[in-house]
Amino acid sequence: MKARTMLRHFRESFKSLARNGWMTFASVSAVTVTLLLVGVFTALMLNMNKAADDIENDVEMNVYVELEADQQAVTTLEQEIEQLSGVESIEYSTKEEELSGLIDSFGEEMALFEQNNPLRDKFVVKAVDPRQTERLASQIGTFENTHSVEYGEGKIDKLFSILEVSRNVGAVLIFGLLFTAMFLISNTIKITIVARRTEIEIMKLVGASNWFVRIPFILEGIWLGIIGSILPIAAVSMIYYNVYEYMQPRLENSFIQILEFSPFIYQINALILLMGVVIGVWGSFMSVRKFLRV
Repeated sequence: MKARTMLRHFRESFKSLARNGWMTFASVSAVTVTLLLVGVFTALMLNMNKAADDIENDVEMNVYVELEADQQAVTTLEQEIEQLSGVESIEYSTKEEELSGLIDSFGEEMALFEQNNPLRDKFVVKAVDPRQTERLASQIGTFENTHSVEYGEGKIDKLFSILEVSRNVGAVLIFGLLFTAMFLISNTIKITIVARRTEIEIMKLVGASNWFVRIPFILEGIWLGIIGSILPIAAVSMIYYNVYEYMQPRLENSFIQILEFSPFIYQINALILLMGVVIGVWGSFMSVRKFLRV
């Protein structure tokens, strides 16, 4: 296609948007409202998935050592645990360190146990895949110098099941919202094109090719998507910035964190813009197709 022809299509697409002002406003409004909902809900669901990942990654097991175990036995147990497949990290804590932690947490009353420390040395073990925690705990529990292994038995499986359900529900809701967005926006664009069917029929009758007719409408769909994305991008950015500034200090010492403002907000904005353009193009392409059969 010649550059002059393409330039003409660009001019015609802008002129059509101006000529059909009310229909353009209706289309842009539909795009804006729908993409705003999609943007806010997607940001919320992605942060919920981040929280679910943080909870999973915080799962660990406490391996308590037999009281009779000497330093050599403790070293041997540590090596046995390290050699297990699926162990991400292992951290050793003596019973003196454990008591010191209790004193810091509950006050000097716990210092009474310094003369006769009832605690045990322990290893804090994390699995590469948190879902393998139960398997690793069973294996570690069979080692000679292991007294007991605690990891929230019975609760871990329920936790993973809840997190999996929340992820699946979130994915279904996002998919449903995207489908609804495509339906609403494409139908609004379709109404705009139906109102101009006579224009399409005349162009076909004078010998215009299908693509010659399509391109201005596709370009209009792109402009509608871009214009309709501006307000959602600005609104989502402002909302998430304020939420991030409010929540981040309060979650600073928590194992659950929200996604950082940058680069997350740029990813969400790119998604909103891409959705607006793709849906605009798709809606224009599909709507104009039925009027090309003249």
